[in-house]
Amino acid sequence: MPELSATQLTDDLSAMRHALALAERAIGLSDPNPRVGCVIVGTGGRVLGSGHTQAAGQAHAEVMALRDAQAKGHDVRGASAFVTLEPCAHQGRTPPCCDALISAGLVRVMAAIADPNPLVAGQGMARMAAAGMQTSVGLLADEARELNIGFFKRMQTGRPFVRMKIAASLDGRTALSNGASQWITAAAARTDGHAWRRRAGAVLTGIGTLRDDNPRLDVRLVDTQRQPLRVVIDSRLETPADARLLAPPSPPGQVLIYCALDPKAKADHAAALRATGAELISLAGPQVKVDLAAVLDDLGRRGINELHIEAGHKLNGSLLREGLVDELLVYMAPKLLGDGLGIAAVGPFESLDQVLNWRWVGCDMMGADLRLRARPA
Repeated sequence: MPELSATQLTDDLSAMRHALALAERAIGLSDPNPRVGCVIVGTGGRVLGSGHTQAAGQAHAEVMALRDAQAKGHDVRGASAFVTLEPCAHQGRTPPCCDALISAGLVRVMAAIADPNPLVAGQGMARMAAAGMQTSVGLLADEARELNIGFFKRMQTGRPFVRMKIAASLDGRTALSNGASQWITAAAARTDGHAWRRRAGAVLTGIGTLRDDNPRLDVRLVDTQRQPLRVVIDSRLETPADARLLAPPSPPGQVLIYCALDPKAKADHAAALRATGAELISLAGPQVKVDLAAVLDDLGRRGINELHIEAGHKLNGSLLREGLVDELLVYMAPKLLGDGLGIAAVGPFESLDQVLNWRWVGCDMMGADLRLRARPA
């Protein structure tokens, strides 16, 4: 990531933008906690200290900024703090950040957006205001929410934000009719796809993709300090015990296999999978299929903020038909594959008013390919 070496900020807007840039550094680090940045500004816009949220159980952004100021010998009394999310007001694995800012003698705190966590939800700002500090919320709120869209979704619904990644040709094919799919897109798109994997708390695929492609589902093409959880939807518990995603260095507990039968029905195979460190969870839905909505509930309870889907057209179709996808991340290559596998098995529809409608939220070139992002209309 680029260096963030600002020593002076000219106004509130530039200060909050700097805090957001700091928060981006917590991607791939802070989960399940939100990605937060904080900058402490003194007289004349001088930056006294800055920081971002560390790994779970370690210091939050506000404490990191205070420590940075102390290490540089700066007195923060009378200064202002710009933070991308309301400072916490509850005792978790770390003390309340609002109390740290009050004790440090700051006089003003600007938060981009209120914390959706019911344990905070305005209490942090209220406590600081009661202590005589000037407080405000709302500067660059949309940008701050987008950075933590998964945390907001989990706090408000109990489920992660579900992003479905697809690599397709210009005619909407994800593989040739014989299943060959590597590589439809070029290197830049594949690297960008790994950057989105890094954002996620978990990467999910289905047994079909596991058999056909034997993916690792880890982050390799970009730097990361934390690997996402790997998740397999495998109704009949057919995951090979020698699958690449189960192989070292995957630590125990980092692979979840959701099935629709009691693992005791395949006791020997279940034991072989557990011996690799995988966790087996039975969540049966109709027709001996995994209950996908229940999977999202379970992942939410495990603290997964963003779920990244890389699956085949059948599982994609099931997730889309059930309305469980929050965003499509489509890399489109300027190629025509002709007959082959499509993006998702939805339909057939008899009229246009039955189709699934989406709205564009992003369109960018990734080398030779096009990256499209869409969300439900």
